[in-house]
Amino acid sequence: MRNRSLLIVTTLAVTGALSLTACGSRANSGSSSSGSSSAAAGSTTVTIGVDAPLTGSLSALGLGIQNSVDLAIKTANSTHEVPGVTFKISALDDKKSPQQGQQNATALVADSNVIGVVGPLNSGVAVSMQKIFDEANLVEVSPANTNPALTQGPNWATGTKTRPFKSYFRTATTDAIQGPFAAQFAYSTLNKKKVFLVDNKLTYGVGLVATFKDEFTKLGGTVVGQDHVTSGANDFSSTVTAIKNSKADFVYFGGEYPDSGPLTKQLKAAGYNVPLIGGDGMYDPTYIQLAGAAANGDYATSVGAPVETLPSATKFVADYKAAGYKDPYAAYGGYSYDSAWAIIEAVKAVAAANSGKLPANPRQAVETAMGSVNFSGVTGTVSFDQYGDATNKQLTVYGVKNGAWATVKTGTFSG
Repeated sequence: MRNRSLLIVTTLAVTGALSLTACGSRANSGSSSSGSSSAAAGSTTVTIGVDAPLTGSLSALGLGIQNSVDLAIKTANSTHEVPGVTFKISALDDKKSPQQGQQNATALVADSNVIGVVGPLNSGVAVSMQKIFDEANLVEVSPANTNPALTQGPNWATGTKTRPFKSYFRTATTDAIQGPFAAQFAYSTLNKKKVFLVDNKLTYGVGLVATFKDEFTKLGGTVVGQDHVTSGANDFSSTVTAIKNSKADFVYFGGEYPDSGPLTKQLKAAGYNVPLIGGDGMYDPTYIQLAGAAANGDYATSVGAPVETLPSATKFVADYKAAGYKDPYAAYGGYSYDSAWAIIEAVKAVAAANSGKLPANPRQAVETAMGSVNFSGVTGTVSFDQYGDATNKQLTVYGVKNGAWATVKTGTFSG
């Protein structure tokens, strides 16, 4: 099934910028599902797949991804964004498991109606999916993956950048920027000079810590200790003891909120009241729910600027609320909407270049068109560089104050 044959269409040349005139016309109310969204009468129906953790400890992020893609599809159908084409959604739960993600990728490839996929959330899951999608010329746009190697190859840190898979794109910026951005904030803004590093042994966490460490030590900071925890563990006492003995003035954590929340809670309960700083995998209200009062004074970086502050996101925020989804769009909602809309824009370009119709097997043409996509989206200008990376490099630092995340600083890394 992984090597199922495809009729490859002739590569088309896409010229000119592709524009989006409205980031989110008002959608019908209702929660997302794997069925069709609000209908536009089209002679051709295609499916946009979604892969994300829809159950389990990271479902707060995964459901926001699914719902935001659903909203984009409803909007495209209601406005007849691609004349003659109706979009559907098929959302699969990867349970944050690379093995499940691989199975989902195989299933999405096998469905000939799937024209593109939004996801996944986790970089480690993406590693298991990329080759399957690439062999099928099925475009994949992640709103959340931040590991640089996914687009720039395993030797990116040495300056040797090679794009491994031409079908893979992302609307989120990478840890090559996020880690150093956090390091500059800790060293220069918080005046913290001694760090204890912790990661969860997974692709995202290990990579994020590595980029943070390089920049922090370059600035003059000292790594006084490092430990690795098992994702999903409940007892972090040995790591807490190591942190206390190190005399670190803060902790930098690579991983997601199900692990960092309990860690900071146990650290503060042990009487060691230093801030814990992490990346976008930590930025969610669930972190505060897990950590309780111990979260106050902690920080996280996340991709882009706060959606609620962007004029470009006003309609998205209003439309999401009006649609009646029971789960929030969370950290990646705007990026998920834009990922889906990038696929829609590529489909529009393919149809326009083919007398207003999609070819019988349009996947390769959509993959080619994706490289030229450029539109004004929810999160700002959406376009991709030669590696498939987002050209939008903004990041934001958030801090927990009085039991809630608050914006501290938005900017870009200057290295």
